[in-house]
Amino acid sequence: MTTQAIALVTKSVYETAAAGDGLRVLVTQYWPRGVSRTTIDEYVRELAPSRALLHAYKNGELDWPRYCHQYLIEMRRQSARREIHRLAKIARSGRITLMCVCKYEGQCHRALLRDLILGFDEGPT
Repeated sequence: MTTQAIALVTKSVYETAAAGDGLRVLVTQYWPRGVSRTTIDEYVRELAPSRALLHAYKNGELDWPRYCHQYLIEMRRQSARREIHRLAKIARSGRITLMCVCKYEGQCHRALLRDLILGFDEGPT
């Protein structure tokens, strides 16, 4: 059995686009201010935290660990799982850059999403 390396990175949508970004996928609820649609290849709102979750975190109603837990629950939805599966398949043959408006990956859902995509198991064939 051979293992394929998956090329999947994350960055802020405000960072300069690079030739090596591959497929640039924006995963936010809201379109970021000042960002041209020509700099994004795909806009996948389904993989963003819900508006309610995002507002609860931004308003201090949830700490980071609770936010992570709630986000991972949201990503169990069939529509989210379908998108995770689709991106996992793409990442096996090409590079993907997941993007969000957050400046730092350490407290951003894009890092959680990257781990979900990297860990996606298609199950028995």
